[in-house]
Amino acid sequence: MSPVITNLLLKSLAETLYMLSVSAIIAALIGIPLGILLVVTEKHGILACPVLNKPLAFIINLIRSIPFIILMVAIIPFTRLVAGTSIGTTAAIVPLTIAAIPYTARMVETSIREIPFGLIEAAESMGASPLQIIWKVLIPEALPSIIESLTVVIVSLIGASAMAGTIGGGGLGDLAIRYGYQRFQADVMIATIIVLVIIVQLLQFIGSNLAKKADKR
Repeated sequence: MSPVITNLLLKSLAETLYMLSVSAIIAALIGIPLGILLVVTEKHGILACPVLNKPLAFIINLIRSIPFIILMVAIIPFTRLVAGTSIGTTAAIVPLTIAAIPYTARMVETSIREIPFGLIEAAESMGASPLQIIWKVLIPEALPSIIESLTVVIVSLIGASAMAGTIGGGGLGDLAIRYGYQRFQADVMIATIIVLVIIVQLLQFIGSNLAKKADKR
């Protein structure tokens, strides 16, 4: 590859990592609490509130049912409102985050449900409040599984960020489309795929190790 293409590859890699990091952080900050709420507010939950649980579950399922490419186009007005533009790396973060939040919430919900109910009952019998149960039982016990779930979400975001390149979202997907596909430069396409594979492998390695360290059993 020419030095120009190499520089473009490095620039696109930086854009992809930027999109991933920002969208993953926001999705975790919002999605983890939502996932916990889905469990604790259900019927017979420690904070049972069907009035909140059912609409929340409906909204999460609604967003998850929309294919990402359609979601990107459908929320262009909202993206412009938030990012000031509908094109570029920063703009791509908006649909990426919106797509990742409900996915994260459902993954965290699954992680919380894996906790033996006996632990929660034991905490309640000792007089723990619902908030204490959440902070001292649910989150610590589910943490390894939550980390693994977030790893899956981030890996999924890599594919979504590449898809964002089809509408000028920047990053490796945009590079692959503009140079690898439209200009028939096979070396650019191959290099992009290799970089994406390396990123996925590194993320999976880091996530698996963090999950093992968080597992105190």
